Amino acid sequence: MERWKSRLIAYLLRFTGSEAVAVDLAQETFVRLYQSRNRYRPNPAARCFSNWLFGIAANLGRNHLRWQGRHLTLSLDEADDPMAEGDPAGSAQQDEQSRAVQKAIAALSPDLREALILSEYEGLAHAEIAVVAACSVKAVERRLSHAREQLRKSLSQYLKGT
Repeated sequence: MERWKSRLIAYLLRFTGSEAVAVDLAQETFVRLYQSRNRYRPNPAARCFSNWLFGIAANLGRNHLRWQGRHLTLSLDEADDPMAEGDPAGSAQQDEQSRAVQKAIAALSPDLREALILSEYEGLAHAEIAVVAACSVKAVERRLSHAREQLRKSLSQYLKGT
């Protein structure tokens, strides 16, 4: 758990957009992992441990997003803190861009978001993502292409300067 906890929470945070939900889903992932430990059969070609772990987390993340879509809520914990301090000179633009990227990623459909996060943030190969997402490598490539195109459109105002 200690070895994978931080990567798993980071993945789920990017997937769900909520730190509290990410921590809860990471804990649930480890519970499910323990419960199904007897079914794990390492296969070097396709089923390494990280694929199995992220597959469980991805399923829980997708289930949470479906549930959240049916049960809309407003979290008071995620409201902006007006008393938060920072470096106003250098970080304002960076914070704005960071929030824009997070918002654009959150606006992607779950399958596109999952492929993008596993590729860009977790560094998984297309074949590994295909195992986690239970789809073909070509489907992963299409998902990544569509996700990047949607991000380009969403973030075009920030990309003009680069």
